[in-house]
Amino acid sequence: MNLNLTDKVVIVTGGAKGIGAGCVTAFAEEGAIPVIVGRSPDVGQVLIDQCKVGAVIEAELTSEEACKNAIDETLKLYGRIDGIVHNAGINDGVSLENGSPAEFMASLQKNIFHVFTLTHYALPALKESKGFIVNISSKVAETGQGDTSGYAASKGAMNSLTREWALSLAKDGIRVNTVVPAEVMTPLYQNWLNTLEDPETTLNQIEARIPFGQRMTTSEEIANTVVFLASDKSSHTTGQIIYPDGGYVHFDRSYGAVEKE
Repeated sequence: MNLNLTDKVVIVTGGAKGIGAGCVTAFAEEGAIPVIVGRSPDVGQVLIDQCKVGAVIEAELTSEEACKNAIDETLKLYGRIDGIVHNAGINDGVSLENGSPAEFMASLQKNIFHVFTLTHYALPALKESKGFIVNISSKVAETGQGDTSGYAASKGAMNSLTREWALSLAKDGIRVNTVVPAEVMTPLYQNWLNTLEDPETTLNQIEARIPFGQRMTTSEEIANTVVFLASDKSSHTTGQIIYPDGGYVHFDRSYGAVEKE
Protein backbone atom coordinates (compact mmCIF):
# COMPACT_ATOMS: atom_id res chain seq x y z
CA MET A 1 0.00 0.00 0.00
CA ASN A 2 1.34 3.42 -0.96
CA LEU A 3 0.78 5.67 2.03
CA ASN A 4 1.59 8.83 0.02
CA LEU A 5 4.19 10.04 2.52
CA THR A 6 6.95 10.68 -0.01
CA ASP A 7 8.92 13.84 0.87
CA LYS A 8 6.71 14.62 3.86
CA VAL A 9 8.81 16.27 6.59
CA VAL A 10 8.09 14.62 9.93
CA ILE A 11 9.56 15.62 13.30
CA VAL A 12 10.00 12.68 15.68
CA THR A 13 10.96 13.65 19.22
CA GLY A 14 13.15 11.16 21.01
CA GLY A 15 13.61 9.48 17.66
CA ALA A 16 17.08 8.11 18.25
CA LYS A 17 16.07 5.05 20.28
CA GLY A 18 13.30 2.56 20.96
CA ILE A 19 9.82 3.34 19.67
CA GLY A 20 11.01 6.67 18.26
CA ALA A 21 13.72 4.95 16.22
CA GLY A 22 11.13 2.50 14.93
CA CYS A 23 9.01 5.45 13.78
CA VAL A 24 11.95 7.15 12.09
CA THR A 25 12.79 3.98 10.19
CA ALA A 26 9.19 3.38 9.16
CA PHE A 27 8.74 6.93 7.87
CA ALA A 28 11.99 6.73 5.91
CA GLU A 29 10.88 3.45 4.35
CA GLU A 30 7.72 5.20 3.16
CA GLY A 31 9.77 7.95 1.51
CA ALA A 32 9.21 10.60 4.18
CA ILE A 33 11.94 12.84 5.59
CA PRO A 34 12.32 12.19 9.34
CA VAL A 35 13.80 14.87 11.59
CA ILE A 36 14.96 13.54 14.95
CA VAL A 37 14.70 16.10 17.75
CA GLY A 38 16.17 15.23 21.13
CA ARG A 39 19.19 14.77 23.37
CA SER A 40 21.06 11.93 21.62
CA PRO A 41 22.39 13.50 18.41
CA ASP A 42 25.23 11.02 17.89
CA VAL A 43 22.95 7.99 18.16
CA GLY A 44 20.34 9.74 16.05
CA GLN A 45 22.83 10.54 13.32
CA VAL A 46 23.79 6.87 13.02
CA LEU A 47 20.11 6.05 12.44
CA ILE A 48 19.66 8.87 9.93
CA ASP A 49 22.76 7.69 8.06
CA GLN A 50 21.25 4.22 7.88
CA CYS A 51 17.98 5.66 6.58
CA LYS A 52 19.88 7.78 4.04
CA VAL A 53 17.43 10.63 4.53
CA GLY A 54 16.55 13.18 7.20
CA ALA A 55 18.31 15.20 9.86
CA VAL A 56 19.06 15.37 13.57
CA ILE A 57 18.49 18.47 15.68
CA GLU A 58 19.86 18.42 19.20
CA ALA A 59 17.44 19.93 21.70
CA GLU A 60 16.78 19.94 25.43
CA LEU A 61 13.02 19.69 25.21
CA THR A 62 12.38 21.15 28.66
CA SER A 63 13.50 24.50 27.19
CA GLU A 64 11.02 26.70 25.33
CA GLU A 65 13.84 28.31 23.37
CA ALA A 66 15.20 24.90 22.33
CA CYS A 67 11.76 23.82 21.16
CA LYS A 68 11.32 26.97 19.11
CA ASN A 69 14.81 26.61 17.65
CA ALA A 70 14.07 23.01 16.63
CA ILE A 71 11.03 24.15 14.66
CA ASP A 72 12.94 27.06 13.11
CA GLU A 73 15.84 24.78 12.14
CA THR A 74 13.51 22.25 10.53
CA LEU A 75 11.89 24.99 8.47
CA LYS A 76 15.31 26.33 7.53
CA LEU A 77 16.40 22.88 6.33
CA TYR A 78 13.25 21.81 4.48
CA GLY A 79 10.87 24.76 4.22
CA ARG A 80 7.90 22.82 5.56
CA ILE A 81 6.62 20.61 8.37
CA ASP A 82 4.03 17.97 7.56
CA GLY A 83 3.76 16.32 10.92
CA ILE A 84 5.03 15.80 14.44
CA VAL A 85 5.30 12.55 16.36
CA HIS A 86 5.51 13.38 20.06
CA ASN A 87 7.45 10.39 21.37
CA ALA A 88 9.97 11.84 23.85
CA GLY A 89 9.32 11.21 27.54
CA ILE A 90 10.51 9.29 30.57
CA ASN A 91 8.80 7.28 33.28
CA ASP A 92 10.70 8.99 36.05
CA GLY A 93 8.96 7.45 39.07
CA VAL A 94 7.88 10.69 40.76
CA SER A 95 5.38 9.37 43.29
CA LEU A 96 2.76 11.03 45.47
CA GLU A 97 4.32 9.85 48.71
CA ASN A 98 8.03 10.19 47.99
CA GLY A 99 8.12 12.84 45.28
CA SER A 100 8.06 16.53 46.10
CA PRO A 101 5.81 19.12 44.43
CA ALA A 102 8.91 20.48 42.70
CA GLU A 103 9.76 17.03 41.34
CA PHE A 104 6.19 16.62 40.14
CA MET A 105 6.37 19.89 38.21
CA ALA A 106 9.74 18.88 36.79
CA SER A 107 8.20 15.62 35.57
CA LEU A 108 5.46 17.55 33.78
CA GLN A 109 8.16 19.75 32.26
CA LYS A 110 9.97 16.67 30.95
CA ASN A 111 6.92 14.84 29.67
CA ILE A 112 4.20 17.23 28.50
CA PHE A 113 5.66 20.74 28.23
CA HIS A 114 7.44 20.06 24.93
CA VAL A 115 4.32 18.49 23.44
CA PHE A 116 2.48 21.79 23.75
CA THR A 117 5.49 23.99 23.01
CA LEU A 118 6.72 22.29 19.83
CA THR A 119 3.17 22.13 18.49
CA HIS A 120 2.59 25.78 19.33
CA TYR A 121 5.61 26.91 17.33
CA ALA A 122 4.99 24.44 14.49
CA LEU A 123 1.32 25.33 14.13
CA PRO A 124 1.62 27.85 11.25
CA ALA A 125 3.60 25.30 9.22
CA LEU A 126 1.17 22.51 10.08
CA LYS A 127 -1.75 24.67 9.01
CA GLU A 128 -0.02 25.38 5.70
CA SER A 129 0.60 21.69 5.03
CA LYS A 130 -2.70 20.49 6.57
CA GLY A 131 -0.48 18.18 8.53
CA PHE A 132 -0.83 15.70 11.34
CA ILE A 133 0.08 15.17 14.98
CA VAL A 134 0.57 11.70 16.47
CA ASN A 135 1.14 11.48 20.21
CA ILE A 136 2.80 8.48 21.84
CA SER A 137 1.08 8.01 25.17
CA SER A 138 1.29 5.10 27.63
CA LYS A 139 -0.92 2.46 29.19
CA VAL A 140 -0.15 4.18 32.50
CA ALA A 141 -2.63 6.92 31.56
CA GLU A 142 -5.38 4.27 31.57
CA THR A 143 -4.29 1.64 34.07
CA GLY A 144 -2.09 3.51 36.49
CA GLN A 145 1.12 1.91 37.63
CA GLY A 146 1.76 3.09 41.15
CA ASP A 147 4.46 5.53 42.23
CA THR A 148 4.70 7.48 38.98
CA SER A 149 2.34 10.42 39.40
CA GLY A 150 4.19 12.85 37.14
CA TYR A 151 4.40 10.48 34.20
CA ALA A 152 0.80 9.28 34.60
CA ALA A 153 -0.47 12.86 34.76
CA SER A 154 1.53 13.81 31.68
CA LYS A 155 0.27 10.90 29.60
CA GLY A 156 -3.28 11.50 30.77
CA ALA A 157 -2.88 15.11 29.67
CA MET A 158 -1.57 13.94 26.31
CA ASN A 159 -4.70 11.85 25.76
CA SER A 160 -6.87 14.84 26.68
CA LEU A 161 -4.95 17.16 24.37
CA THR A 162 -5.52 14.69 21.55
CA ARG A 163 -9.26 15.24 21.79
CA GLU A 164 -8.92 18.97 22.46
CA TRP A 165 -6.57 19.62 19.54
CA ALA A 166 -8.48 17.36 17.15
CA LEU A 167 -11.54 19.52 17.72
CA SER A 168 -9.65 22.81 17.72
CA LEU A 169 -7.66 22.05 14.55
CA ALA A 170 -10.31 20.26 12.50
CA LYS A 171 -11.11 23.51 10.70
CA ASP A 172 -7.47 23.72 9.63
CA GLY A 173 -7.38 20.21 8.19
CA ILE A 174 -4.93 18.99 10.87
CA ARG A 175 -5.57 15.51 12.22
CA VAL A 176 -4.53 14.58 15.78
CA ASN A 177 -4.39 11.03 17.10
CA THR A 178 -2.65 9.10 19.87
CA VAL A 179 -1.03 5.68 19.95
CA VAL A 180 -0.86 3.99 23.36
CA PRO A 181 1.93 1.43 23.84
CA ALA A 182 1.58 -1.06 26.67
CA GLU A 183 4.26 -3.74 26.99
CA VAL A 184 6.76 -3.00 24.21
CA MET A 185 10.16 -4.65 24.01
CA THR A 186 12.72 -1.88 23.63
CA PRO A 187 16.35 -1.62 24.77
CA LEU A 188 15.17 0.48 27.73
CA TYR A 189 12.64 -2.18 28.71
CA GLN A 190 15.30 -4.88 28.45
CA ASN A 191 17.62 -2.80 30.62
CA TRP A 192 14.90 -2.67 33.28
CA LEU A 193 14.41 -6.43 33.10
CA ASN A 194 18.14 -6.92 33.54
CA THR A 195 18.03 -5.15 36.90
CA LEU A 196 15.71 -7.81 38.30
CA GLU A 197 16.74 -10.96 40.15
CA ASP A 198 14.94 -13.23 37.67
CA PRO A 199 14.32 -11.36 34.39
CA GLU A 200 13.09 -14.40 32.49
CA THR A 201 10.38 -15.27 35.02
CA THR A 202 9.21 -11.66 35.16
CA LEU A 203 9.03 -11.46 31.37
CA ASN A 204 7.06 -14.70 31.22
CA GLN A 205 4.60 -13.38 33.79
CA ILE A 206 4.11 -10.16 31.82
CA GLU A 207 3.68 -11.96 28.50
CA ALA A 208 1.16 -14.37 30.04
CA ARG A 209 -1.14 -11.38 30.64
CA ILE A 210 -1.09 -10.18 27.02
CA PRO A 211 -4.14 -11.85 25.43
CA PHE A 212 -3.13 -11.82 21.77
CA GLY A 213 -0.17 -14.11 21.24
CA GLN A 214 1.05 -13.83 24.83
CA ARG A 215 4.02 -11.81 23.66
CA MET A 216 5.39 -8.29 23.86
CA THR A 217 4.47 -5.74 21.23
CA THR A 218 7.39 -4.73 18.99
CA SER A 219 8.58 -1.21 18.27
CA GLU A 220 7.89 -1.90 14.61
CA GLU A 221 4.23 -2.66 15.34
CA ILE A 222 3.86 0.65 17.17
CA ALA A 223 5.67 2.46 14.35
CA ASN A 224 3.45 0.90 11.69
CA THR A 225 0.38 2.18 13.53
CA VAL A 226 1.91 5.66 13.80
CA VAL A 227 2.79 5.80 10.11
CA PHE A 228 -0.67 4.66 9.05
CA LEU A 229 -2.30 7.34 11.23
CA ALA A 230 0.05 9.90 9.70
CA SER A 231 -0.91 8.93 6.17
CA ASP A 232 -3.86 10.05 4.09
CA LYS A 233 -5.07 6.45 4.14
CA SER A 234 -6.51 7.44 7.52
CA SER A 235 -7.70 10.77 6.17
CA HIS A 236 -10.93 10.87 8.19
CA THR A 237 -9.44 9.65 11.45
CA THR A 238 -8.88 12.28 14.13
CA GLY A 239 -9.24 12.54 17.90
CA GLN A 240 -8.70 8.81 18.27
CA ILE A 241 -6.71 6.96 20.92
CA ILE A 242 -5.43 3.68 19.48
CA TYR A 243 -4.15 0.69 21.48
CA PRO A 244 -1.86 -1.62 19.46
CA ASP A 245 -1.15 -3.72 22.55
CA GLY A 246 -2.36 -7.26 21.92
CA GLY A 247 -5.43 -6.51 24.03
CA TYR A 248 -3.41 -5.78 27.16
CA VAL A 249 -5.19 -2.67 28.46
CA HIS A 250 -8.82 -3.58 27.79
CA PHE A 251 -9.20 -7.10 29.12
CA ASP A 252 -10.64 -9.09 31.99
CA ARG A 253 -7.97 -9.03 34.70
CA SER A 254 -8.51 -12.72 35.40
CA TYR A 255 -6.85 -13.46 32.06
CA GLY A 256 -3.29 -14.67 32.43
CA ALA A 257 -3.62 -15.44 36.13
CA VAL A 258 -1.91 -18.72 35.35
CA GLU A 259 1.54 -18.38 33.82
CA LYS A 260 2.00 -19.56 30.27
CA GLU A 261 4.01 -22.72 29.93
